[in-house]
Amino acid sequence: MAKKNALGRGLDALIDTSRMNREEPEQLNAITEIDLSLIETNPFQPRTIFDDEALVELADSIKELGIIQPITLRILENNKFQIISGERRWRASKLAGLITIPAYIRSANDQEMLEMALVENIQRENLNAIEIAISYQRLIDECSLTHDLLGQRIGKNRSTITNYTRLLNLPAKIQSGIKTEKISMGHAKALLGIKDEDIQLMVYDQILKYDFSVRKVEDTVKELNKEENSKEKKHQQKSDSSSDYLDLQNQLSSKLETDVLFKRNFSGNGKIVIPFKNDNDLERIIALLDKINI
Repeated sequence: MAKKNALGRGLDALIDTSRMNREEPEQLNAITEIDLSLIETNPFQPRTIFDDEALVELADSIKELGIIQPITLRILENNKFQIISGERRWRASKLAGLITIPAYIRSANDQEMLEMALVENIQRENLNAIEIAISYQRLIDECSLTHDLLGQRIGKNRSTITNYTRLLNLPAKIQSGIKTEKISMGHAKALLGIKDEDIQLMVYDQILKYDFSVRKVEDTVKELNKEENSKEKKHQQKSDSSSDYLDLQNQLSSKLETDVLFKRNFSGNGKIVIPFKNDNDLERIIALLDKINI
């Protein structure tokens, strides 16, 4: 039995190869040697970082052994080609001084190109967490997929898709730290539990300075949220109390037909001020107070 792809159903689940146009050139659906100068990079490439040292090592290997696995290209209208997958091998081949490279040629429109490029890179499991998150988000946005549908198409749980895409809500500084592996995915998920961006950045700096474990960050976030919830509760109670006093003040003002004022200090002590214009007005107010039993 063939081993199931660890990341799901693969590219064939996304691209229906039966749609390929049989009228295309002979190169289509075949492995052909293509001049490196005729190949353009993939504008949908999710990988943003290419390690120079690793490229040199791959170039040295290519000099010794050649290209073991062909790259995948699509044909462009100007008789050139565009990389669907294999940009590292193409870059290393140029470093190695090759003139041509073996390539599998297939047909793909822009959306198919995007899907194949993103999923091919995700399947290789060598993207950092932010690159994966961006890839997922692009598939969701540009291919009109829900988290559930994307999960089905690449063999991942919906929660996995959601956990990755939420990383894109973190500040740029923290995203950069994830890219360069200063912090782990676990650290990043814990930081998402903090609502305030400034506090997120403060805890991030503490992680780097004191080498916090994921568990330490989770505990820190719990304490911070507990304090924040306590502050919010007190503020709500104060707001509710203020609202009650305002209602009472308005009721008295209406009944006494004058502007009643409540004056309170921070400790809660205060007084009620009922202004009057003259003796007659004072007598009127006293009569009303007697009538409403105050």
